Amino acid sequence: MLIDITTYGLSFLAGVLSILSPCVLPLVPIIVGSSLNTHRLGPYALALGLAISFTVIGVFLATLGDALGVDQDLFRLIAAWLLLIFGLVLLSPQLQAVFANMTSGIGSSGQQLLDKLSTDSLAGQFGLGLVLGIIWSPCVGPILGATVTLASQGQQLGQVVIIMAIFGVGAGLPLILLGMLSRQVMMNIRGKLFAAGKLGKQLLGAVMLLIGLMILSGLDKTVETYLVTMSPDWLISLSTRF
Repeated sequence: MLIDITTYGLSFLAGVLSILSPCVLPLVPIIVGSSLNTHRLGPYALALGLAISFTVIGVFLATLGDALGVDQDLFRLIAAWLLLIFGLVLLSPQLQAVFANMTSGIGSSGQQLLDKLSTDSLAGQFGLGLVLGIIWSPCVGPILGATVTLASQGQQLGQVVIIMAIFGVGAGLPLILLGMLSRQVMMNIRGKLFAAGKLGKQLLGAVMLLIGLMILSGLDKTVETYLVTMSPDWLISLSTRF
């Protein structure tokens, strides 16, 4: 699989793009501003909670197929088709809206938790990050789903955890970076972030389509063999250690 060499970078990119989603980004300046008012380290606690939340959700979903005892060849075929579906969704804002509506019940459950949460401390900001992972899951579902599908092809639990943790770090990093800016600066660059997020999701969607087609055709095995041949020993050791 291409997972051993390419998925780490893709999962980080997907995490960053998840925060640039149209239904998430408008809330980010408000949430980050509130966390700064709570404590100067508020955005860090918020980002840590969000990263852990996405990691736990992703690992649970990624290991579900193995826990159910799904045949690996069948799972490989299912994963390829899921990547094609998620790729198409990422290329279409209309399909993203449909996907968000279909999974809106998950976000509603998270909103109920949020209503009961006190956020006037670092622990509260950490808890807010945990809950935001649930609330935002429907909106970032196609991106998260694509990453989960790639992670689920890992051969060991450690590899799955690392891939999803990288996604979580990618999602939390923009919160920390935006926390270093003033609210006015955040509002001024919001349009540029929207544009970058839209382009990034289209590029990621195209990559997911390509990977799905390669898995279906078996070309991914050929490419992986070539990459392993051309890669230095330290990179191969790093990507297959877990």
